[in-house]
Amino acid sequence: MTILYQNALSSERVTAGVLKFIDVPIIAIAAIPAIALGAPALGYLVGAAAWLLQRALQQVDRRMTASVDDSLRRAGVRLFEAFGRIWLLAGAIILAAVVGGRRDGLTATVVIFGAYSVAFVIRLMSGPPQERKLS
Repeated sequence: MTILYQNALSSERVTAGVLKFIDVPIIAIAAIPAIALGAPALGYLVGAAAWLLQRALQQVDRRMTASVDDSLRRAGVRLFEAFGRIWLLAGAIILAAVVGGRRDGLTATVVIFGAYSVAFVIRLMSGPPQERKLS
């Protein structure tokens, strides 16, 4: 009985892990109809690249700060990193608008907003974060 329960838990973790990054393939899949319907390719590319870069930075930060024992320091580092990622996304939107024009900036904004919305919904549905085990 416990083996079945453990298998169910591990399959739930795998599913939750896959869903946690569902925004990444959605960006790639949505590019095809968006560009086919006339969205500026530069704006879409800049928005998608910025989103993917900030997601990669988020994962690197999570791994690096996991080793920090002081919870206050860990929270401070994560807060600083989160604001840095926000500035990265804002800079990408400005870059797309300056290089490509208003339509490119708007497209980059919509891509980032859509990806953020998907990631936010998944985060809400996944429940509270797992508690850290104290050693």
